[in-house]
Amino acid sequence: MDLLYKRVLLKLSGEALMGDDNFGINRDVLEGIVAEIKQVVDAGIELAIVVGGGNIFRGVSSSATGMDRANADYMGMLATVMNAMALQDALESAGVAARVQSALQVQPAVESYVRGRAMAHLQKGRVVIFAAGTGNPFFTTDTAASLRGLEIGADVVIKATKVDGVYDKDPVKHADAVRYDTLSYDEVLEKRLGVMDAAAIAICRDNKMPIRVFSITKKGSLMSAMQDEKEGTLVLPGDSR
Repeated sequence: MDLLYKRVLLKLSGEALMGDDNFGINRDVLEGIVAEIKQVVDAGIELAIVVGGGNIFRGVSSSATGMDRANADYMGMLATVMNAMALQDALESAGVAARVQSALQVQPAVESYVRGRAMAHLQKGRVVIFAAGTGNPFFTTDTAASLRGLEIGADVVIKATKVDGVYDKDPVKHADAVRYDTLSYDEVLEKRLGVMDAAAIAICRDNKMPIRVFSITKKGSLMSAMQDEKEGTLVLPGDSR
């Protein structure tokens, strides 16, 4: 089996875990994502995951209206810890060894983030789930994905979404939306395509970390992204197309 990558950082949004529900974690969706992850791990790929918290925080977002931004961000970080623990439990139930490392200290529930320990887990074939973003308010989990990807020496940052790549406009609302096969970092920023936030894109650009955007809802898509250069949209240095 020919694989494009050896070590991968997967950015998984909290919204991806709730499926069509209004908030929370949809068990069927979670099990489907775990099946995708297991296939990749069984193929020998070292996988780390940064998970968001929008599915949980959405349920209390009205309470956060007018709240101090730092406090609201810390609430969001704690939501990612809950998602990470749920994902770990589902992976372990499926026979996939997994560890959660949090940028906030939440012991004894999960490990605190230690780069060397994370690397050791990956080398032993364990999935490492990074929770609580960067541990700092005002930074998104997209930025955390870029940082952690660089810290662990990942070959690529893979962003899972509900659509099969990056389009020039919302494909759900516009039937004539055009999907990009490749983009440069600068094009993403200039066209404000919303692949990831600007800070995350800039970090990847400055360190030449490729980004691949694909649909997590399509069965087999994660494994396909490990093998097929045409799966999703690839963001790289230089001009696209």
